Amino acid sequence: MRVVILGAGGHGQVVADMIWCMQRAGMDILPAAFLDDDPARQGRTYLDVPVCGGTADLPKIAHEGVVVAIGNGRIRQRLFGEMQGKGETMVVVRHPTAVVASDVRIGPGTMICANVVINTGAVIGQNVILNTGCTVDHHNRIGDHVHVAPGVHLGGDVQVGEGALIGIGAVVLPQRRVGNWAIVGGGAVVVKDVGEGETAVGNPARPIV
Repeated sequence: MRVVILGAGGHGQVVADMIWCMQRAGMDILPAAFLDDDPARQGRTYLDVPVCGGTADLPKIAHEGVVVAIGNGRIRQRLFGEMQGKGETMVVVRHPTAVVASDVRIGPGTMICANVVINTGAVIGQNVILNTGCTVDHHNRIGDHVHVAPGVHLGGDVQVGEGALIGIGAVVLPQRRVGNWAIVGGGAVVVKDVGEGETAVGNPARPIV
């Protein structure tokens, strides 16, 4: 499968490396091209993968799948919807070192980075980033377009709403809820639910007023 990566920035390059790792592990997959709307990146090559233009150039690239590898959740949501609307196959990119329980459900377009652990009963939505070394414990519910940053630990039965960002190194205690499009700051410890659209920081995490 030839996969076009939308976004050639830092996260896009991580995804390209993940796809190469999947290929070396024996999977039939190849990073065909980057597409990026930043003119400064167009025409360049990262990890032996060329940036072949902007997102509008997708029809010019031979491919069987697409992944939206952009950290910004709103942009990732928009592009994912556009790609689905065009009938594109949204690919799950999963690093070979990830440990995923056999019953975990994973939505299309999700990225599961190196050393991620997802335990039994978890449901992962569409277009999610589970970044390097994060852990998602049993029976979590992770909404569409969520970004769980590197080193995050989510306890059992945690719910994370659509588009939320859990910042680097944060901890969410079991059975807590993080609302849609909420932000949990880096290093925060969530001991109480975080409401929709709130930003919570600190230990214990408190909403910014």
